[in-house]
Formats: sequence, C-alpha cells, structure tokens
Amino acid sequence: MLIGFMATGKSTVGRLLAARTGRTFVDLDAAVEAAAGTTVAEIFRERGEAGFRELESAALTRALAQPNTVIATGGGAACRDDNLKAMLAAGFVVALSASPEEVLKRVGPVSGRPLLDGAADPAAVALRLLAAREPFYARAHARLDTVGRSPESVAEAVLGALAAHDRDLPEPTRP
Repeated sequence: MLIGFMATGKSTVGRLLAARTGRTFVDLDAAVEAAAGTTVAEIFRERGEAGFRELESAALTRALAQPNTVIATGGGAACRDDNLKAMLAAGFVVALSASPEEVLKRVGPVSGRPLLDGAADPAAVALRLLAAREPFYARAHARLDTVGRSPESVAEAVLGALAAHDRDLPEPTRP
C-alpha cells in the first residue's frame, strides 16, 4: 500500500507496481468516485471533507478485502488512525514523500485538489497539511523520497524495501 502527501506519485507508482507484480491496482480516490458516482471535488463540495473521509474509509475497507492488490491511497486516508492500523495490519505500507516545494511544483497553479483549490495561500495550506499528516506517514513500514526519481526507480525502491523487510510478495492467485 502506498500512502503519502498529494503529488508524491502514489497512483503512478502503484500502477507500475501492480503491473510488475501481476496484482490488481486500486486507486482509492477512483474507488470513492466510482462508489459515489461523482468526482472527489464534487463530494467535497456537497458533503465536505468529513463526508469524503467517510466514503474513503469505506472504500479502503473494500480494497483491503480484495486479495493481491496494490492500493494507492489519497493523501489523507492514512490520517484516520483506524485506516492506518488496518493498512499496517493488512500488508506492507510505504510512505512516498516529496519536499513541499516539489509538491507545489507538481500540483501547479490550478491543482484540482479540493484542499488547495480556492485557498488564498495554497503553499501555506500545503505546509500545514503536510505537518499535520507527517506523524501518520512516519508510521509506515518504509519511507521513500520521490524527488528527482523516475516513477520506475521509485517502484524498484518499493520492491527493494519490501524485500529488505522480509516481506516477499506471494504469487498472485489465479482463477
């Protein structure tokens, strides 16, 4: 499972890991959108962050019940203690990171990120969110900085971290 702040590469790296290991990829934000029948941005507008987090937790529970998956969470999914505990118990959790400057560069001026859009000072909001979330990310089994690295090299590093922690990926079950 991949956790970490927005724009650290979780979805991109997760897709690569799933392809390399023959597993199913679950993008948690996409799973929330599919279950709700609308976009994350619309959920935030209609239900607020608390409403989104409830849907996200339910989607995570469903994703964790699926065998042989690589899960890329949204940036805040691991910040609910029950979510993080469930992830840590279910498998290997890697926190991807990037500097605040790199995150803002990757997000760009029009982010499409509900927590930053409309903020008078998106950089300040990002720094505040990152500081609040850092203690949760620090509980991952492994942490990897993505700055200056290709998604492929990050995926390799995730697999290396998994091996270093004596958690070999079992062969996926085939129908």
